[in-house]
Amino acid sequence: MSGPAAGTAVAATTTDVVCLGESMVTFLPSQPGRLADVPSFGRGIGGAESNVACALAAAGHRAAWVGRVGADGFGDHLVETIGSYGVDTSAVRRDPVRPTGIYFRTATDRGTDTHEVAYYRAGSAASAMSPANVPYEELFAGRVLHLSGITAALSDDCLALLRELTAARPGRPLVSFDVNHRPHLWRGGDADASVLLELARRADLVFVGEDEAEEAWGIVGAEAIRAAVPEPAVLVVKRGSAGATVFARGLRPGPRPSNAGGAEDAAGLRVPGAGGAEDAEARSPDTVTRVPALHVDVVAAVGAGDAFAAGFLSATLRGLPVRDRARHGHLMAAAVLTVPGDLTEPPARDHADRLVALDDDAWGRLRLGPGWTAADRAPEEVRTP
Repeated sequence: MSGPAAGTAVAATTTDVVCLGESMVTFLPSQPGRLADVPSFGRGIGGAESNVACALAAAGHRAAWVGRVGADGFGDHLVETIGSYGVDTSAVRRDPVRPTGIYFRTATDRGTDTHEVAYYRAGSAASAMSPANVPYEELFAGRVLHLSGITAALSDDCLALLRELTAARPGRPLVSFDVNHRPHLWRGGDADASVLLELARRADLVFVGEDEAEEAWGIVGAEAIRAAVPEPAVLVVKRGSAGATVFARGLRPGPRPSNAGGAEDAAGLRVPGAGGAEDAEARSPDTVTRVPALHVDVVAAVGAGDAFAAGFLSATLRGLPVRDRARHGHLMAAAVLTVPGDLTEPPARDHADRLVALDDDAWGRLRLGPGWTAADRAPEEVRTP
C-alpha cells in the first residue's frame, strides 16, 4: 500500500483527535548533574504526539495515538501507560525486529547549556513508519489529525508518510501540525528548514515557536512568520513568556456574545482546500489575536509546548473563540510547568473555564504555582503576584 486509498476517510467519526508519532521510554535523573554523574534514573514516557493525546484524553476528549513500537518490554510499557490515560492505542503496530526507542535526560531545562539528552532511537520501530504500513482508516477516523515535525526527521519513510498525510484530498480531517524543530534529529544539510516549511504550509492548524522559526527559517517576528506560512487557516506563534499570537481566518477572536446560542459551526474544523472550492471564510483576511502568557512558578520546563497544543486543540474542538483557545493552551501548559514530568492531570474543565473567562486585568494578575489545578480552588484563590 503506497498511500491512502480513495474512500479511506470515515464519514462518521468516533474520535476527536488522532495523534501520530514516536513515543519513547524516557529515563529521568534521580538528581541534578551531568549524565555521567547521575547514579540512577526513574522510568517515564516521552513523545510529543503521545503527550498531546494523553493530555486531551485526560481533559475528557476521545483521543487516539497511532505509532510503532518494538515487540519488547519497553513497547509494552508505552502502550500500557499511554492507554492508562484513556487514550485509544488499538492502532499501534508492533515491530518484530526493531526496538522501541529510549532516551536519557538531565534534570536541567532543555534551553540551558547544561541540559543533556542521550537518544537511543536510531533504527527504532517508529523510524520504520511509512506510507506502506500505517493504518490509514484509523488515522483518518478523527475530527483532527495531529502531527509534528519530529516524525519527519526520523527517516525518509517517515517524511514520505507525513507528505501523504498532509496532501490535500476530499474527506481529510483537519491537520494540526506542530513544527517541533529538533536539529539534532535531522540527517545533515539544510533539509530540515525546507521540509518543515513545506509541511507547515500544507496543514490547516500550525503551532510554531518564535525561537524555532528564527532557528530553522531565519524568520524573526510573528508577522514575518505568517507571511512565510500563509496557507493554514490558523497559525499559532508561541512567544514564550510574551504569550502567543494567533492568526486566524473565519473565527471569532474574542468571547462569545452572551446572547449567542449553540456551538460554532463545526467547531471551526472545516478544512479549506482539502477538496472542492474554498469558501468565503478561507479567502477572508486574518484576525490577529495576541494572548499574554501567565506568570508561572516553573518546576520543570519540559512538555509545555505539547500541553499548549493540547489545550488549544481542546478548546478548538469545543468551538471556543480564538482568545479562549489560546488561554486554554496557556493553562494546560501551566499545569505541566508546575510538575516535574511531561504529563499531569489538567485542571477540571469548569475550573479552567472560570479562569479563561477572567477579564484581561485579572488574567494578567494570575500567578500559578504547584497545586494550582486542584478542583476546589476558585479563581480568586489562585495566587497573584
